[in-house]
Amino acid sequence: MTDTVLDLDDARLSLMGNAGTVDILRGITLSVTRGETIGLTGPSGSGKSSLLMLMGGLERATGGRVAALGRDLGPMDEDALARFRRDHMGVVFQSFHLIPTMTAIENVATPLELAGVRDAFERAEAELEAVGLAHRTGHYPAQMSGGEQQRVALARAAVTRPEILLADEPTGNLDTTTGQAIMDLLFGLRDRHGATLVLVTHAPELAERCDRVVSLADGMIA
Repeated sequence: MTDTVLDLDDARLSLMGNAGTVDILRGITLSVTRGETIGLTGPSGSGKSSLLMLMGGLERATGGRVAALGRDLGPMDEDALARFRRDHMGVVFQSFHLIPTMTAIENVATPLELAGVRDAFERAEAELEAVGLAHRTGHYPAQMSGGEQQRVALARAAVTRPEILLADEPTGNLDTTTGQAIMDLLFGLRDRHGATLVLVTHAPELAERCDRVVSLADGMIA
């Protein structure tokens, strides 16, 4: 089994704007190995989140190649990409993206149910307990604090035991103390499940916890 989990070769992303084509990523070549933790840093607008989206197949490269776990993401249609993420990736967003009409345990169990896992709710309950929310399983997102919602999002990302964890500014909407607790949990999930972690952050102290820091500027690796 190859140790390369993510492999980008001259990956490019261009989007059409009102003023014409905008080059978001301008040739990214990067390999990430199994179990590695990568911190993506750089100023706002440098392409960090866009690069993370390419890695997760949430954006399609307009040039070059993006592969995950040996699979070229380019030829996959949207359904195939969704199944691939469900089976191999966990994604954590800054804005949580919880389903407001579902309780915490229902939110966490959803990816398992979609995969046809029979003990989805038992596993979801265990994951919520692991992030300190055993007492919040029946609560809806609106009944929880921002930090609690982010912990639910972490549990949802980790419950499928993904090989790859992608986190886009997971502490960006949280105060410093809560953000630190969330990062401790995120690195703990990585350690517990052996996942490869790619983290977008503006915080130097968070980047320093990573095995390697990749800094972007103007859509390129600086």
